[in-house]
Amino acid sequence: MISVHDRNGFKFGLRPPGRRLVYLSLAYGFVGLGAIGAVLPVMPTTPFLLVALWAATRSSPRLRFRLYRHPRYGPGLRAWQRHGAVPMRAKQAACLLMIASLLLLWLIGTAPFILSMVGLFFTAVAGFILTRPTHLAPVVEPQRCNPNH
Repeated sequence: MISVHDRNGFKFGLRPPGRRLVYLSLAYGFVGLGAIGAVLPVMPTTPFLLVALWAATRSSPRLRFRLYRHPRYGPGLRAWQRHGAVPMRAKQAACLLMIASLLLLWLIGTAPFILSMVGLFFTAVAGFILTRPTHLAPVVEPQRCNPNH
C-alpha cells in the first residue's frame, strides 16, 4: 500500500482496486443511510456519516472532503475524527432520546429482562458519549480538495 498525505497531513492509502471499490461502496451506502436518517426522525444520521467518513478516507479523498465541508454535518465530523469530540447538543439529544425510548418500552409493557438489558446498553452508550470532549476550537478547512499536496 502506497501512502499519500493531503495538505492537512491526513494519510490516504492507495489500495488495490477491488478493496478501494468495497470502501467506496460502503462510503456511498452509508451516506445514503445518513441522508435517509436526516429525513426520518426514527433513524440517526451522524453514526452513518461517521462510517461513511471512515470508508471515504480509505477510498475517496474527494468524498471525504465533501463530507468535511458539509455546512451542517462537517464540523461535527471533523471534531469527532480529529479529537473524538461530541457537541453538547448532540450529547443532550442522545441522552434524552435514550431516556424517552426506555420510558416508552416500559409504558408498552416490555418484559423486565429486555427492559433491563436495553437500560444497561443505554447506560453504557450514555457513559461513552458523556465522557467524550465537548467543545473544541473550530478548525478551518481548505477551500478545495487536492490530495497530492
